[in-house]
Amino acid sequence: MVKERARILVVGGGYVGMYTALRLQRQLKGELKRGEAEITVVTPDPYMTYQPFLPEAAAGSISPRHVVVPLRRVLDRCRVVVGEARSIDHSARTATITTLATEEEGTGPRRVAYDELVLAPGSVSRTLPVPGLADHGIGFKTVEEAIGLRNHVIEQMDIASSTRDPALRDAALTFVFVGGGYAGVEALGELEDMARYAARHYHNVRPEDMKWILVEATGRILPEVGEDMGRYTVAELRRRNIDVRLETRLESCADRVAVLSDGARFPTRTVVWTAGVKPHPVLAATDLPLDERGRLKCTPQLAVEGAPHAWAAGDAAAVPDVTAAEPGRQCAPNAQHALRQARVLGDNVVHALRGEPLDTYAHKYAGSVASLGFHKGVAHVYGRKLKGYPAWFMHRAYHLSRVPTVNRKARVLAEWTLSGLFKREIVSLGSLEHPRAEFELAAGGKPSQEPPGDPKGSS
Repeated sequence: MVKERARILVVGGGYVGMYTALRLQRQLKGELKRGEAEITVVTPDPYMTYQPFLPEAAAGSISPRHVVVPLRRVLDRCRVVVGEARSIDHSARTATITTLATEEEGTGPRRVAYDELVLAPGSVSRTLPVPGLADHGIGFKTVEEAIGLRNHVIEQMDIASSTRDPALRDAALTFVFVGGGYAGVEALGELEDMARYAARHYHNVRPEDMKWILVEATGRILPEVGEDMGRYTVAELRRRNIDVRLETRLESCADRVAVLSDGARFPTRTVVWTAGVKPHPVLAATDLPLDERGRLKCTPQLAVEGAPHAWAAGDAAAVPDVTAAEPGRQCAPNAQHALRQARVLGDNVVHALRGEPLDTYAHKYAGSVASLGFHKGVAHVYGRKLKGYPAWFMHRAYHLSRVPTVNRKARVLAEWTLSGLFKREIVSLGSLEHPRAEFELAAGGKPSQEPPGDPKGSS
């Protein structure tokens, strides 16, 4: 039993936030029933996004609603607050948050008191001051961005098919992806595969008419799968007529022209930015210790250094890797570590409440898998290297085993089975991003040309 009533605040509803809260509500089942503990989860979205499935959602292999997990259903014994933490004063044990009702209420942000703090806000896209990037760039970190990118690619093919302007056609069929990590390579591989299939249904657009360009600032892509598999991936992408440019940077994309550091210029209407991530900005608005990269300094027990009753894991935390041969190494910010850290983190919060010894997080990195499109992939797992269909199958099997809830597993497996039996869907539903536009026009108004205030696109 806990020594006294405990108020636990979990900031973030991603991998770490959801799985930690899930662990806590299981371990504290009796205390929650007796009112000796309460768990509050503050998250900007009422769902957790399983990000490894975003490329397949963009390609149409998985329905968008099956890439997300509703938090209120999974965390049925927690209080889920849809909002954002703006600042945290851990010395006073309070967090300042805003919710969807904050602006309507007109009373400003509210302060939430807590006894134990779990910080798992994750990361945000790391951008650079590239001219035109804010105006024309497309991210690939949320399910809304993934589906928006799919709609965008198909719309560009529609534009190219209907225009009589050769310059506009060329720009519409040029797709530039910046960043050679998992997000960039998998998104490019899946979307190129989807677009090549869709081209057979256009009378005047052929796969060879499209230009797919991958820009990477370093000398290799997919460093997680090793040098050999990285070189194989480059060769495989180039075999598909994808222009892979290593040691190259995007200098500008102003006026819808991608200018690269090697002097190349590509008129394009599609620039996808996947060049890394950075810790969530809320970390800078706390009084907790941060490392040089802006992440929380943590102990191997996932406690924040020098801050009792504060815990962290995932992308926002610098967690020492106790299994590494060389000292000073930290756990990589990926889903493999995040899922396992969440279990240890949840257990340690319970141990701390009950006055028990804490567990140490120790997990030796198992390897990596990546999809390059339908029946194509690379993998480096436990020292074994796979490519092609075996790697693709391993990628699907691994992530199917990791996606939360039996409900989601069954639905994803069913969709994969159906996609293998029937043809791909190549429909663009871009109008979903501005659902009131047609009614506004019918009612005598003008559809707004400005982006909606809601960043998700629902006005």
